[in-house]
Amino acid sequence: MPEHPTIAIPLDLPDVRVLRTTVTANREVIIAVESTLTTTTCRRCGQTIDATYGEDRPIRLRHLPILGAAVYVEIRPKRFRCPFCDDHPTTTQRLSWYEPKAPHTHAYERHLLLTLINSTIADVCQKEDTLADAVLGVLDRWIATAIDWALVPPFAVLGMDEIALKKGHRNDVVIVTAQRANGELQLLAVLPDRTTATVRTWLASIPSAVRRQIRTVCTDMWTAYVTAVQEVLPHVAIVIDRFHVATHYRDDVDTFRKQELVRLRKELPKAQADWLKHTLWPFRKRAADLDPEEQDRLDRLLALSPQLEQAYEFREQLTAIFDTTRSKAAGLRRISAWRQQVSASGLTCFAPFLKLLDTWLDLIANYFRHHQSSGFVEGLNNKIKVLKRRCFGLYNLRHLFQRITLDLEGYRRFRPQPALTAH
Repeated sequence: MPEHPTIAIPLDLPDVRVLRTTVTANREVIIAVESTLTTTTCRRCGQTIDATYGEDRPIRLRHLPILGAAVYVEIRPKRFRCPFCDDHPTTTQRLSWYEPKAPHTHAYERHLLLTLINSTIADVCQKEDTLADAVLGVLDRWIATAIDWALVPPFAVLGMDEIALKKGHRNDVVIVTAQRANGELQLLAVLPDRTTATVRTWLASIPSAVRRQIRTVCTDMWTAYVTAVQEVLPHVAIVIDRFHVATHYRDDVDTFRKQELVRLRKELPKAQADWLKHTLWPFRKRAADLDPEEQDRLDRLLALSPQLEQAYEFREQLTAIFDTTRSKAAGLRRISAWRQQVSASGLTCFAPFLKLLDTWLDLIANYFRHHQSSGFVEGLNNKIKVLKRRCFGLYNLRHLFQRITLDLEGYRRFRPQPALTAH
């Protein structure tokens, strides 16, 4: 038979030596190994023992693939007898690179988790020729279903927002996240509903040392969130997200635009009415982002409706206030002046937003202190929506917590480590 070129690569399994390697007809690589450790710890008394007592039955563990071939490591664990216990029980030696009764090595389980990031269990099963239960088992062994506060890095900003598990159904869950000093996100909880009682109970469960370090809570205008935070975290600044606020006043102006377009199409000759086409996005975009053609379309629209032009200018003025104001006092003063101008103008399109300011202005103005917003929460919500679509729904909250955690932290936690010294 012709000789095939070969290479030597480290197995990266500590405390073993390779006995033999076999390649099956299905191109599976079976690597038989034995332990190089000569002691273990007695399962009963905890002392180190070295009196061998044969070997256990062989176990076969899936390991990292090599050149596209499936690899299995086969080992017969050593058994030792304890001379210190009265009935001299035996203990099976356990090595660090696998768990008893697990079908994979630790390295292969980390590989499976890397493959699962931004993917689905079904896809991983297809790629790795494995079963869904095996992947779920790996997920449960490596990813917790709830936060371990002892492992959470310090943070001062907490965010809360809801997301629907199923479109068109009233089954919102609350996603609670922290933003670390370096900008990275930390998932803290997935709450089953957004009632005051649920949010209050969860906030009260945060260790007191962690609660004391929280300085800001970013949220939308949902009374249950605000009430719960004020009760449990009275020392924090509650910031109503500026982008939720912007949605309200921009929607008011957009509603007025639609009304004006209906009126203008009825009153104008057809040639002039045609100028109104393709004005939606020029009207909605920021003035600084318009190209010359979009600016021309916008100018034509606003020239036909002075009141709409005035509403557009008020909208841009308020956006500029949020962009440039750097203190709460200045923010309150500038919004008050803006409100007076709107009231004096006679425009009624801002009436819903002005009513909103009556209730939420103080918490909205907290934004001006440090320009903190729920942008990090909204970004995560978009990621979760993609995750739900990928998985055709994800309704188990424990699994949802695991999958979000894996997508956020998986590359940092499970990427390959530097090679170990191996035989």
